[in-house]
Amino acid sequence: MMRCSDGNFYVVKFRNNPQHERVLANELLATRLAEAVDLPVPPTEVVEVSDWMIGHTSELNIQLAGSSIPCQAGLQFGSRYVVSPLEGQVFDYLPMESLERVRNLETFAGMLAIDKWTGNANGRQATFWRKMRERKYTAAFIDQGYCFNAGEWTFPDSPLRGVYARNEVYAGVRGWESFEPWLSRIEGMEEEVVWKAANSIPPEWYGSEWAALEGLVKLLLGRRALIRELITAFRVSTRNPFANWRDN
Repeated sequence: MMRCSDGNFYVVKFRNNPQHERVLANELLATRLAEAVDLPVPPTEVVEVSDWMIGHTSELNIQLAGSSIPCQAGLQFGSRYVVSPLEGQVFDYLPMESLERVRNLETFAGMLAIDKWTGNANGRQATFWRKMRERKYTAAFIDQGYCFNAGEWTFPDSPLRGVYARNEVYAGVRGWESFEPWLSRIEGMEEEVVWKAANSIPPEWYGSEWAALEGLVKLLLGRRALIRELITAFRVSTRNPFANWRDN
């Protein structure tokens, strides 16, 4: 976590992280697409970290296989901390009895549509935050690095990929109307919105391989027609995630 020049705290992911260089591009693109349909994701920024900062901050290193690797200077991905540590608390897990105190639990359905569209190869990650003295929590969706199948930029779709680990967050899903307005916003998204988000990615985050990024965007635009089919595959899976689904 770093405090940046705008005064806000950011979780910063570095280019030489051990996952893949492209995960920074994935984070920025997928988060901004979710933001475009009004889902609760943290604001994202491109954060410049200097050689001086790394050289004078002992914590800026990556521990990997017993080795310590300095973080790489340059442009990094920043996800704003969902609430300032000076103003509130953040939890990555809530017990089941506390979920009723999440004020925007219905947005898990909308984020499922995003995850199916972008081919998230990881489980859906969420945080729950509240300001001091507040009783209710707000969910925020983080960690989009494994969308587009991480560094592969392919879509090996599977019913149980990109979903939250607990069915309780989907208890309010009773039909296709529960995915609105987010699903219709994705399906009707103007192409220029997707291209604008892609163009905001620093070229060094994808090896300046513009043809690869262009191909990814074209695949994404075509996949909007598959989202309902992908959600249906999850719905009829052995996990039975939507126990309260009622067909019209």
